[in-house]
This record gives sequence, C-alpha cells and structure tokens, in this order.
Amino acid sequence: MIESKRGKAGWILQIWHFVVHLRLHYQLFILSGAFLLGALLSENFHAGWFAVQFLNVHILLFGGATAYNSFWDRDEGPVGGLVNPPSMTQWMWFASLLIQMIGLLLALPMGTFFVGIYSLSMLFFWLYSSPWTRWKGSPLKSLVAIGISTGCNAVLMGYYATGFGPLYSSVWIASAGVTLMLLSLYPVSQLYQQDEDYKRGDRTFAISYGRYAVIHFFEFAFPVGLLMVAVAIGLHHVMLGIAFGITGVLVGLLVNRKLKGMMEERSDDYQSVMQIKYRTSLAFVSFLTIALLAKHLDFFNSLPFVEWFLQ
Repeated sequence: MIESKRGKAGWILQIWHFVVHLRLHYQLFILSGAFLLGALLSENFHAGWFAVQFLNVHILLFGGATAYNSFWDRDEGPVGGLVNPPSMTQWMWFASLLIQMIGLLLALPMGTFFVGIYSLSMLFFWLYSSPWTRWKGSPLKSLVAIGISTGCNAVLMGYYATGFGPLYSSVWIASAGVTLMLLSLYPVSQLYQQDEDYKRGDRTFAISYGRYAVIHFFEFAFPVGLLMVAVAIGLHHVMLGIAFGITGVLVGLLVNRKLKGMMEERSDDYQSVMQIKYRTSLAFVSFLTIALLAKHLDFFNSLPFVEWFLQ
C-alpha cells in the first residue's frame, strides 16, 4: 500500500514537472504578441475560434515545442521562464510530440493554410532542438527557426484564427517586422546560458559573435522591425499605428539603456535578462490586447474617442 502511494505520488510529480516545462506563463505573456497582432490586422473576428486557436498555439504547439527542447537540452541552470528546471524522463519526449499532434488536429477546421503554417512551425521546432539536426547549435539557423516558427508564423496564424480573409501586404509586412522584433531579443537570452550551451557544443549567437554583437543586433533589428509593424498597423488604423510606434520607441530606448548597463557591469544574469524580456513583451501584449478589444467589442466601439482612434 505504501509503495503504491509512493508510486502514484511519483507519477503526479512527474506530470507536474512536465506541465512546468510547458512554461505557460512564458508562452502567454512573452510569445503571444505576434498572434494578437495578426488578429488585430484581420477585419473578421470569430471569438470562439480565436480563443480555441490562441490556446492551441500557445499551449499545445509552443508549450509542446518548449518541452521537446527541454528534453534534449537537459538544462541544470536557469532557462527562459524557469529558474530551476525540473528533471525530465523519457515519456515526456513522447508527450511533448503528442500534444503538438493533438494541436495539429485542432487546427484542421481552420483550413489548409492554417494547418500548413502550424505544421511548418512544428518542423522548425524539431529542427531547432533535435540532436540529429540541432539548428539551435548554429547562430544563423537558430535565428531562422525561431524567427519563422514563433514570429512570422504566429502572426499568420493569429490572422487566420479570427476568420478567413485575403492576405494583404500589411500582414506580410507585420510578419516580417514581428520576426525582427522577436529576434532582436533572442540572443539576449543566451547570455546567461553560455556555459551550458558551450558544454553541449552549441555555437549560439552570443557565443559565436560575443556580448557586444548582441546589443548591436538589437539596435538594428528592433527599430527596423518596429517601423515595419507600425506601418502595417497604420495601413489599417493610422492613429493606432502611430501609437504603437511611439510605444515601441519608448520601450526600445529603455531596453537599449538596460542592455548597455548590463554590458558595462557585465551583469548578464538570469534575472536581468528575464526582466528585459518580460517588461518588453508585456508592454506590447498589453497594447495589442487593448487594441484588439477596442476594435472588436461593441462596448468599446461605441465610445467616440475609440472610434476616432481606430479610423
């Protein structure tokens, strides 16, 4: 009886560890901005399908991919969103693939294009993490995998999750812009992981090009991406695009100042890096959430100021 209870408790603990490795807070508060932007650019809004696919993409696809990556990395130190990642066992590898496949089934009602984009993201996640391909170990291939899977494709899936419509040039501009904005901070998260990455033989961007290349890359990619996204939004709602651009400039200046302070003090610790990522992402996620509600909820649409702002 005692051994049975211990075995049950052990399984419950393992299941909890797997859920922890989905890093749901990371998916919902850091990676959701691209999906929300896609929805904002759509003139349709089917609330039910949007909610289903939002959870599908961020829990089953992104969460499953994160767990898949954690299985192969076997990190002992901090990773994005987890200070002390729990150990993983063999069944979690299968579970991480299974929930991505379940997500693919849930994507089927959204049509061929949505399913294709979803599948492409899965492929890039596998190429990124798998030891047989290990794109994570290449500074350039890793940028391609992360940029397309969690940046460009997330915008396209968010656009189609609200309903069906033509892919305007603004959507492609936004996809490219979000990709650059997302990637601008991607090498920053590698700063506190350099020892473990080096031991695994991963030649990440931060390891390959150095600390100062990380900040120079941010100074290039972030403003270019910001301009593209602001223009894309502005093509639909001029004042909203301007507001997004102003918000982005303020956030970018603060992040740049923080990054330079880290370089001067050589304080590339986990807490400093995650503060940058969370604050930056939350600023944009909050902005896009409010804009999305204002655009599609009747209560907000009836307010004169909101109607003028969304023209």
